[in-house]
Amino acid sequence: MTPAWRHLLRAWHLQTSSPRITKMCPSLSPGAFWTSVANLGLHTKPRMPPCDFTPEKYQSLTYERVLEIHNHHLIPTRIAYFRKPLLLHQGHMEWLFDYEGNRYLDFFSGIVTVSVGHCHPKVNAAAQKQLGRLWHTSALFFHSPIHEFAEKLSALLPEPLKVIFLVNSGSEANDLAMLMARAHSNSTDIISLRGAYHGCSPSTLGLTNVGPCKMELPSGLGCQSTMCPDVFRGPWGGSHCRDSPVQTMRKCSCAPDCCQAKDQYIEQFKDTLNTSVAKSIAGFFAEPIQGVNGVVQYPKGFLREAFELVRERGGVCIADEVQTGFGRLGSHFWGFQTHGILPDIVTMAKGIGNGFPMAAVVTTPEIAKSLAKRIFHFNTFGGNPMVCAIGSAVLEVIKEEKLQENSQEVGTYMLQKFAELRDEFEIVGDVRGKGLMIGIEMVKDKVSRQPLPQEEVNEIHEDCKRMGLLIGKGGIFAQTFRIAPSMCITKPDVHFAVEVFRSALIQHMERRAK
Repeated sequence: MTPAWRHLLRAWHLQTSSPRITKMCPSLSPGAFWTSVANLGLHTKPRMPPCDFTPEKYQSLTYERVLEIHNHHLIPTRIAYFRKPLLLHQGHMEWLFDYEGNRYLDFFSGIVTVSVGHCHPKVNAAAQKQLGRLWHTSALFFHSPIHEFAEKLSALLPEPLKVIFLVNSGSEANDLAMLMARAHSNSTDIISLRGAYHGCSPSTLGLTNVGPCKMELPSGLGCQSTMCPDVFRGPWGGSHCRDSPVQTMRKCSCAPDCCQAKDQYIEQFKDTLNTSVAKSIAGFFAEPIQGVNGVVQYPKGFLREAFELVRERGGVCIADEVQTGFGRLGSHFWGFQTHGILPDIVTMAKGIGNGFPMAAVVTTPEIAKSLAKRIFHFNTFGGNPMVCAIGSAVLEVIKEEKLQENSQEVGTYMLQKFAELRDEFEIVGDVRGKGLMIGIEMVKDKVSRQPLPQEEVNEIHEDCKRMGLLIGKGGIFAQTFRIAPSMCITKPDVHFAVEVFRSALIQHMERRAK
């Protein structure tokens, strides 16, 4: 049986035998069901898994009025996805609803932020309870929610990472971590990887090495970039490099315990240390897996050796867990643990509050004292009663509902299913990731590995949305689809997402053929 006929039968099976959607939770309105045997394509939306939630009726601004206000009064940069941006109204666990009542499976979770599910009942209840009791005090007064949260969070981190600074965003956390590193080391230079995203504040812009986030004007002084050890797109890499159930298809001649790619990238790191920074440095920032750059994973052992080299120069090592933390990677609670390393400072945000503005910097008593000697650090809103009550509820849900274990089981299953599409389609160059943080890199062809043009990536992205699936985009050329759903997703959700993505790829290949 030809691959095209297999697609035809698979789509027919989805249309005729998949479970129907519960009336209480409307799906996207059905599209036309038609087949073209000549083109061997069946254009029908895969059936969504059912859900038992009824969204409220939208009764606010018209879509046209929203566009008018947005164009006149909000940020002029084109950020919103899709030719017709989505106007969202309500969320429930892994589902989002727009103003017309259409339902979408959210596989990007507010840019890797909604960790336990939209409006999770337990988190909602904690927020509502605290809302009626006490919103804000500032750090001038004690309140029990901050102490309860600090005790819960510190228990999840190894010694000596036990001193917590609460702030409001990932950029703010990394900004504070930069200050800590310089105060403790008495040095200025900080290194980060190319393709890294550590925020958009004036200081963290120096750490962020993504083209659209760079300015012609001076910013982030004292920051130096070094080569990203990307085993798919970089100069070195092979089929045994990554800590992932799915490896790159590049050939590899390494011995089981000796990664030549890692050694080559470490030589580049040494070159940066020897030529581009002072003899004594302040530190090194790294995401355990790069998020904005398209879920880029490094060769096993790279971060461990890089941390050793940084410490030889008097620097401290900072793990940016803004996207990788809180069980998302499945095998471990923190991304740095997957590399077998112990950072000196850990920054975290996004999933810590399930979408509520909250972030933290965790460090050692020694580094915390170094900062206290240099500056009176104060944060008006960081650690307020509301965010701490929510943060505690999020940690409880992750534990009670075994969401880290779910990330491992469902995430590994999803990785393997998407890897089958890589074997099936020439334009799927790489599938990578760990747990529920997955990247699908699109290419013109597997030999050249040249990125698929952005307009073609956008067409696939639009098709996924039209069929009810929301995914992200990333990478230097916006060539990588980012998959990072809430950790509550199920295997039926995965089946739907994979079939939608496959259908979008088929439709794209048909457009190409014409």
